[in-house]
Amino acid sequence: MIEDDLVLAELISDYLRNADMDILIQGDPTTILSLLKNKKFDIIILDLTLPKMDGLFLCEQISTLYKTPIIISSARGGVSDKVLGLEKGADDYIAKPYDPRELVARIHAHLRQKKSNVIVGQKIQFGEFSVDKARMLIFQNENELSLTIAEYGILLLFLEERGRVLSRGTILDSVDGMSWESDERSIDVIISRLRCKLGDTPRNSKYIESIRGIGYRMKE
Repeated sequence: MIEDDLVLAELISDYLRNADMDILIQGDPTTILSLLKNKKFDIIILDLTLPKMDGLFLCEQISTLYKTPIIISSARGGVSDKVLGLEKGADDYIAKPYDPRELVARIHAHLRQKKSNVIVGQKIQFGEFSVDKARMLIFQNENELSLTIAEYGILLLFLEERGRVLSRGTILDSVDGMSWESDERSIDVIISRLRCKLGDTPRNSKYIESIRGIGYRMKE
């Protein structure tokens, strides 16, 4: 948990420990970046109001370098704040104040998503990309492509339903860990990030196309 309010951090961490979770609290962004180089975490809970570094910049740094799911925990609860957080690489966004039970539920949903993505012995090839489902990795030719957990889950759904038009509601319901909020705009943000990483543009969509008024489709 990256939180500079130690009183709040201890209150939340006590609840998470009672839910059988091991918690590390760190309020310094530089220190957490150093820790991530040598230690693997299952999930990161990130406050945006931090000393020395903007929380959104830290979110972008972590999501670019690591595959750890990020849940932003912030008092900034507006739609634009949530969209910006997702654009910077977060997988989820929970506005303070919140019931700790909701945070536990969201953590469990994202951990289930990680487990469900690990399917042994299967690889998917599309265009210049290949997905190694056993290792939860995607490669562009020989180069590994960095995707967030949410982006990876949506990509797998598109590949499994290739050629079928999927509504935003279907995507929210089908990708474990995405049904945390009925905010279809957040789906658009994550898919926009994914399309950008795949090299798709609005005028030249090689893989994921937008179906006006309905949703999205992975081309066959």
